[in-house]
Amino acid sequence: MRKPNINNEKIKRKFIKRLREAEGLADSTIYKVEQAIFLYEDFTENSDFKTYNPDKAIALKNWLKKRKFNGKPISISTRHSYLRNLRKFFLWLSREPGYISKIPINSVAYLRLRLKEGKIAAQYTPPNFPTRDYVGKLFNSIDIKSEVDHRNSALVSCLHLTGMRVFAISTLPICCFDEEKLIVDQDPQEEVHTKFSKRIFSIVFNFDNRMLDTLIGWKKFLVSKGFGMKDPLFPRSKLEHQKDGLCFESATKVEPVFWKGTGRIREILEKISKEAGMEYFPPHTFRHLTIYLAIKYCRSIEQFKALSQNFGHEDIITILRVYANYAPYELQEILGNKDFSGEPPETLGEKVDKINEFMREFKKNYLDKEH
Repeated sequence: MRKPNINNEKIKRKFIKRLREAEGLADSTIYKVEQAIFLYEDFTENSDFKTYNPDKAIALKNWLKKRKFNGKPISISTRHSYLRNLRKFFLWLSREPGYISKIPINSVAYLRLRLKEGKIAAQYTPPNFPTRDYVGKLFNSIDIKSEVDHRNSALVSCLHLTGMRVFAISTLPICCFDEEKLIVDQDPQEEVHTKFSKRIFSIVFNFDNRMLDTLIGWKKFLVSKGFGMKDPLFPRSKLEHQKDGLCFESATKVEPVFWKGTGRIREILEKISKEAGMEYFPPHTFRHLTIYLAIKYCRSIEQFKALSQNFGHEDIITILRVYANYAPYELQEILGNKDFSGEPPETLGEKVDKINEFMREFKKNYLDKEH
C-alpha cells in the first residue's frame, strides 16, 4: 500500500471544508469530487499536486479510457464527470498560496474531453421508467392484511400521485399532508429533506381514485392509532424483541419512528415487485412517470411554470429539457398524425357539410333501396 502524501491530504481537507461550509454542497456531491481526486492520486501514485501539468492531464485521460469497472470500460459520461470535478479542484488549487506558481490556471483546461466526446457525454438519455399500467398492477398486487401492507400500498400511491423525491417521502411528517386540499408541504423546517432545502408545495394528482383513497385512508388510520402530527407519514415497521434479546422487524405493525435514509423504501419496492413477478423500478423513476403524465395536461406556459414549481425545479427549462424527452415510438404517436402539409384546416362548417353529404349518399344508396 502506497504511503499517503501529507501535503496532498492537508490541501484536500481544506478544499473539502470549503465545499461543505462555504459552498454548502451536499455530502453526496462532495463524495463524487473526492472520488475524482482519489482517482487522480491513484494514477499519479500519490505524487504531489504541485507536479500537475498538461502532459499529466493528457496521460490521465488516456489512462481513464483504458480503465475498467466490473469488467467494463468506464463510460464517456463517467469520465466526463471525473474530469469536471478535477477541473473544479485544480482551478481552486491554482489560486492557493504555494500552488499559484506551480499550476498555471490555463493548464487546468486540459482536464477536458475532446469536443466530440464532450458532446456525447452531455447527451441526455431518456430514463427507463414504469408505465401507468405497471404502477396500477403493482398497487393491485398488494394484499392488505396488516398495517405494514397498508403502509406499503400507501407508499406506492404517494410515489405515483405526488412524484416526490424519495428522501422527502422518508422524512415527511403527517402534518405536511393536507388530505382536504390534496397538498403536500415539503417543509425543511419540519425536517423534510428536500433538494437544496427548498420548501416545495406539491399537489396530489388524482391519477387513480383507489390510490388516492388509500393514501388519505392511511393518514386517517395513523391518526386514529394515536400517531402525532410530527410523526412520520411512512413509519418504519415495529421492532420487536425476542426472549434472547435480539430484535427483529415486525411484518405486521408499524411504530412512530422515521426511517434512516432511503434504503428501506427501495427494499420494500423491490420486495413487492418480486412477489408480484414484475420488474423492479427504483423510487425516483416513479417521479419521472408522474411528471411525464402531468406534462400531457399542460396547455399553457402558465401551467408549465406551475408544474415546474410543483416539482421543486428552479425554472421551467428543467421540465422541458429533462422530462419532455420522448422515445422514438412516442414521437410517432405525438407527431405522426399531424398535418404538416401547410394546407388550411377545414372549418367546422366544411366538416358539417361533408357529414351531411355522406348521410345523403348513404340514405340514397342504401336506405331508399331497401324500401
